[in-house]
Amino acid sequence: MRHARVLYHLVRADFLERARRYSFLLTLGFAVYLAYCAGTGRIVLRLDDYRGVLNSAWLGSMMTLVGTAFLSIVGFYIVKNAILRDEQTRVGQILASTPMGRSFYTVAKALSNFVVLASMMAVLAGAALLLQITRAEDPHIQFGTLLAPFVWVGLPAMAFTAALPVLFETLPLLRGGVGNVIYFFVWGIVFGVSIDHQMDDVTGFSVLARNMQAVLKGIDPTYKNGISLTLSTNGPPTNKVFLWTGVHWTPQVILHRLLWMAAALGVALLAALFFHRFDPAREIWNWKRKRQAPKNGTVEGLPVALAPATLPVSAGHLTPIARSAGDQRFAHLVGSELRLMLKGQRWWWYLGAAGLLVAELASPTAEARAGVLLAAWLWPVLLWSPMGSRESRHATQSLIFSAPRALYRQLPALWTAGVLVALLTGGGVGIRLLLSSDWPGLAAWATAALFIPSLALTLGIWSGSSKFFEALYTVWWYMGPLHRTPGLDFIGVTPQSASTVWYLLAVEALLAASYLGRRVRLGYA
Repeated sequence: MRHARVLYHLVRADFLERARRYSFLLTLGFAVYLAYCAGTGRIVLRLDDYRGVLNSAWLGSMMTLVGTAFLSIVGFYIVKNAILRDEQTRVGQILASTPMGRSFYTVAKALSNFVVLASMMAVLAGAALLLQITRAEDPHIQFGTLLAPFVWVGLPAMAFTAALPVLFETLPLLRGGVGNVIYFFVWGIVFGVSIDHQMDDVTGFSVLARNMQAVLKGIDPTYKNGISLTLSTNGPPTNKVFLWTGVHWTPQVILHRLLWMAAALGVALLAALFFHRFDPAREIWNWKRKRQAPKNGTVEGLPVALAPATLPVSAGHLTPIARSAGDQRFAHLVGSELRLMLKGQRWWWYLGAAGLLVAELASPTAEARAGVLLAAWLWPVLLWSPMGSRESRHATQSLIFSAPRALYRQLPALWTAGVLVALLTGGGVGIRLLLSSDWPGLAAWATAALFIPSLALTLGIWSGSSKFFEALYTVWWYMGPLHRTPGLDFIGVTPQSASTVWYLLAVEALLAASYLGRRVRLGYA
């Protein structure tokens, strides 16, 4: 009983701390936006040319799939900061001095993440009820049928999604930006394989889809078993409807879904094996080479006790600092920002960037060059993501913001360094476009080189974290340029998908937002 009470208070305190942040309001706002898109037909669940009658069963299942599909991606990035926040606020050191075990702590963090994600699912459940009332295709509300998908599909999915960030935060290789990027691609691969092989995936898509397909197959034998949950801008794609009364929740189906809850607990307990309890010396996987203290009483070849230095005292005067030209000072500042971006990169990163640059120059066709450019502008994502948030992460705001003209010198220098990274990594395609006199393609390429660091800078300044850019950029890159989606293709892979003018305007808006955000930060520095 005592452990349950301690666990309750830990989860409650962590949830209340998050609920008092503006980011939590943005989280709930995102859930409301998902509900709005589903209600207006921008997010469409369809089976070839069919959709279900908007009754309790269909709306509850559709909103559940919307929640599990999107929140299993976005929710991971939303809650992936629980352990890091305790470490930065020094709360972790206080907790480490208590008798609390490592497994107890990781389970508490997973439960706290689950409460945050479950609150978003509750918003979607309320939206499903409101949508049935407003659309009124079936005015008979069945609360059990409406809420059953949220309970048996949505909550297990959120539990497993809540446990994964805890595991990622305890593994040295995955706790940073690399883990944020890897998670998205692993999620996409696992989700695609589960759908193709009709496996019970964490989102519950297969559980609900198989039942819908079986019912529609009995109504229309020509149905091809197609089903999709897609983004659309034209509202509902068809008026063909069929009656679906929901899944028959047998004990076997419920047991399969509860196994995901057990898997979530297993992931939280697994994280405890790698959790260093806020003592880096106890970390199991330490990727940094540990330096052994010499036994001869010296450190790095220096004696332990140094004689005090004596300085001559004279009645001289201080030498004035020589002022260099403004353009030279700005160039030095840009170089310093560029060195900070590249600091810590291993040899294989430079080898990969050089290989992609050579491939851009050697690719024979425009299609091949576009494909290489997609990889080249995903490769430096971890260089761009700290832009605007490095000061908050390392607590150097008071040093940097106290410099003269910090707003008008340091901010443009940081943005220029980010643009240089984009120009250097994607320069091969730019050269080929210039030599072939492809002016529209060159304009789209140059706009993308300005847009990417502008987006990173704005998100970093306003969020104080790098993970928002890492998550948003990876998803945007996947949905836009990779699939050549008009309006979302910020690189302009094809002339049909390019939106150069709109992204130029977006660059101006982002730079204005960066200036405003940094000005606000300077006021509180």
